[in-house]
Amino acid sequence: MTLREILTIVEGRVIVGDNLDAPIEMVCASDLMSDILTLEPEKALLVTGLANIQAIRTAEMADIEHILFVREKEITTSMRELADESSITIMQTAMGMYKACGKLYGAGLPGGYS
Repeated sequence: MTLREILTIVEGRVIVGDNLDAPIEMVCASDLMSDILTLEPEKALLVTGLANIQAIRTAEMADIEHILFVREKEITTSMRELADESSITIMQTAMGMYKACGKLYGAGLPGGYS
C-alpha cells in the first residue's frame, strides 16, 4: 500500500514530505515511543497522538520514514523542520488512533506487534 492510499483511507493530509508513492508494509501505533524502539520496522508507518519533537526523533532512531499524527494534533514548526531535515513524511488525520488503525488494518496493513 502507498502513502497516497493511506491518506485516502484515513482522510488525511500531508504536512511535510512529498513521497506519496512510498510503499508501506506495516503499521506501528503507539503513544509510548519506548514501545516503538523495541520493534524492527521495515517500510513502516508510525501512527501516534504524541505530537512533539520526541516522536520525530524516535522515528529517526527506528528508521521509520513516515508518521501519521491522529486527532488532528498540532504540528509545530520545530517538528516540521526536523522532519524535513530527516526526510520524514508527516501526515495528519482528524481520526482517533483506534479508528485510523482499524481502517488501515481492514485495508490489509498488518500491525508491528504480533
